[in-house]
Amino acid sequence: MDTRTGRPTRRERALVPVLVFLTAVVAVISSLGAPMIPTIAAVDHVSLSEAQWSLTVTMLVGAVATPVLGRLGDGPSRRTATLTAAAVVVLGSVLAALPLGFGWLITGRALQGVGVGLTSLTIATARDSLPAERSRSAVALLSITTVAGVGLGYPITGLIAQSFGFHAGFWFGAAISAVALVLAALVLPSTEGRERRPLDAPGAVLLGLALVGLLMVLSEGESWGWASTRLWTVAALSLLLLAGWIRHELRTAHPLVDLRSLANPVVLTADVAGLVAGVGMYLLMSLVIRYVQTPVSTGYGLGASVVVAGLALLPFSVFSLLTSKVVPVLARRTSPAAVLPVGCAVSLGSVLFFLFARGSLWELLVVMAIAGLGVGCTFAVMPGLIVGAVPAGEVGSAVGFNQLLRTVGYSTGSALCGAVLQAHTAPGRALPTDSGYRDAALIGCAVWVVIGLATIVLPRLTAAAAARRGVRVDEELMVEESIADGVAGESDVPVLRAGAER
Repeated sequence: MDTRTGRPTRRERALVPVLVFLTAVVAVISSLGAPMIPTIAAVDHVSLSEAQWSLTVTMLVGAVATPVLGRLGDGPSRRTATLTAAAVVVLGSVLAALPLGFGWLITGRALQGVGVGLTSLTIATARDSLPAERSRSAVALLSITTVAGVGLGYPITGLIAQSFGFHAGFWFGAAISAVALVLAALVLPSTEGRERRPLDAPGAVLLGLALVGLLMVLSEGESWGWASTRLWTVAALSLLLLAGWIRHELRTAHPLVDLRSLANPVVLTADVAGLVAGVGMYLLMSLVIRYVQTPVSTGYGLGASVVVAGLALLPFSVFSLLTSKVVPVLARRTSPAAVLPVGCAVSLGSVLFFLFARGSLWELLVVMAIAGLGVGCTFAVMPGLIVGAVPAGEVGSAVGFNQLLRTVGYSTGSALCGAVLQAHTAPGRALPTDSGYRDAALIGCAVWVVIGLATIVLPRLTAAAAARRGVRVDEELMVEESIADGVAGESDVPVLRAGAER
């Protein structure tokens, strides 16, 4: 703040645009592999299921990096962590862009995944560095940007890849990530005065190993055999590691993620919604991208180019951005608690549309427009839910955990798409039958029904349990009121957390 005029300095005015740009770049880069999966498979002479790892590995690394960066963001190293992660993204983009072979491409995509964790840092920075009336709207905008950036990146990278080769798409990613790194270095505020907390390295390792195993099961289930000893052994070990991670987080003095916050019905609902909605979102997007590029000689598909496949997702970005105007009105006229199930119902409608009407491009454009509205509504309110329900010192970690669950959902949705379509691919054939898309869409419908019901039932069940423990339910429900203010940008509401005694 300029002490002479009382107005924000140029650096402070540039903070929100730079944070939005950095978040958009991360979203674009994380999805770079999706439109080019068929091209990668052809150029590097690998199967489509193997090429799918160019998307899945980014989400996987992002799932591990997100809580680590979120925890670092709660201490004095937030600026350093942000710039370091952005630099790793630049390095990964360069490795993916160089024509060194499939192995180096996957390595580069893995390094790019570190950038997925930057979203929690940008949200924490907006929360701490901006006045209350600006921070709430900035947090909601950043959350929507993570969704919209995915759809915006597809047509851009698709056009570049078709015109100059798929490696050029990754050079584009390297260029924009380098620009984001420079801008962040210029405007990010110092956080040296914040309390330093130890990083839970054992927790990060346990979580990473568990997630790798679970995604391997989903991705390789068809090739290993769903009844194979190897698959079930990996699944069992992964679940044991996950259980060990949960036990460790509950017992350590400085956990990577404060799992006790899940006792709060608001936080629990947001986290469960983030996980399952991530599955549904990426499952549908992966289906549309592959369906559009499927040759018409198969009896279905549109036989379109990678550019058209990217353009098919453009309505998703446009309509998800429109939700920044829709959600505040919806929250005021109904209730913040109603926004999540409404978003899930709209998303369910998009999958049903895909299930019954996918024979032409305009139908798929409608599918993605409806999906953008649904997912935008769902994800727009999540950070506000969490920011309003946890202590200020835990915002980075709590938002990071929500982003982790989203990323796990993205990875699972991507891997699930590959697994279902591979299961419907006859031996010796490169492409699945149309029934694979039908069955995957039915799974998508089930996903949105489950999460829609969960967003209605979970708050009530948890509030009832809290009442039995002697917690004032009316205080817990007041947190929901802060969501509306967080999305709409209105006055502060006291933050009240589960566990407050009568």
